[in-house]
Amino acid sequence: MKVLVTGGAGFIGANFVHHTVRTRPDAEVTVLDALTYAGDLGSLAPVADDVAFVQGDVADAALVDGLVADADVVVHFAAESHNDNSLADPSPFVRTNLVGTFTLLEAVRRHGVRYHHISTDEVYGDLPLRDPADPSTDVKFTEETPYNPSSPYSSTKAGSDLLVRAWVRSFGVRATISNCSNNYGPYQHVEKFIPRQITNLIDGVRPKLYGAGLNVRDWIHVDDHNAAVWRIVEDGKIGETYLIGADGEESNLDVVRTLLEVFGRDAGDFDHVTDRAGHDLRYAIDSTRLRTELGWKPRYTDFREGLEATVDWYRANEAWWRPRKAETEAKYRASGQA
Repeated sequence: MKVLVTGGAGFIGANFVHHTVRTRPDAEVTVLDALTYAGDLGSLAPVADDVAFVQGDVADAALVDGLVADADVVVHFAAESHNDNSLADPSPFVRTNLVGTFTLLEAVRRHGVRYHHISTDEVYGDLPLRDPADPSTDVKFTEETPYNPSSPYSSTKAGSDLLVRAWVRSFGVRATISNCSNNYGPYQHVEKFIPRQITNLIDGVRPKLYGAGLNVRDWIHVDDHNAAVWRIVEDGKIGETYLIGADGEESNLDVVRTLLEVFGRDAGDFDHVTDRAGHDLRYAIDSTRLRTELGWKPRYTDFREGLEATVDWYRANEAWWRPRKAETEAKYRASGQA
């Protein structure tokens, strides 16, 4: 099987490439990545001899067409994905998430190639915080939840999902979609919530927490996400959407407190910073379809266990994240969030 992985030098994509090389040694993997700030060839260094790498833009129609023509399946991870960045400048999100997806869909349509589209639970907007006194708050996103995106990031991802659905229905493209909850694990950029806190703690710096920290995310280890993606690629029903989640709901406050415990620090040893504009309250995934129809289940069912493994990785791989740290913190200082 020839597999084209877009965004394969980014966080989730690079881990998908590692997973594929490890579990499917007969697969021929080609990575297409523009190597923007979030992509890093260093993330592929351990598998560099096992994959082909092409630097380029998913919106480059000529380049994409040639690569898709030689593939059996395309797994599309490439995306601009940081909410803060989308609020500062939405234009890269429109180009990569919308134009890039359109470009890939046209290529797979021409060449009859199987396509899987990686998306996010953020397309559904947010849910109310759970209130034990109000049963109506005990809800999760399902495949039937209406789209209600809150940011330029999530709205462009929602638009890309709708393009995929339209190309399936209008042109018979053999595609599936997965919407996943928040990922954590190795090779995640230090601008993101969990690695930023981990690397701050490694440096002896107090973690930063948006607002009161009550916002809830449904965390999943990146290895579990990628195992689910392969299950969908191999056995998923064409035209269907599958939600990927590991029942890992944690408030941002609880994540910070758990990390402080892992580092042997006091649970209150962190700083509050001004909350993000339009900050979604809660995400929660109902992955029943994926589990019952395709038999997937997560390996990391204990969030703290997965978090400790992630801390160990960042401690052991300082050479990977250290060059990005100073630039990231300078950006946060410039925005008043240091």
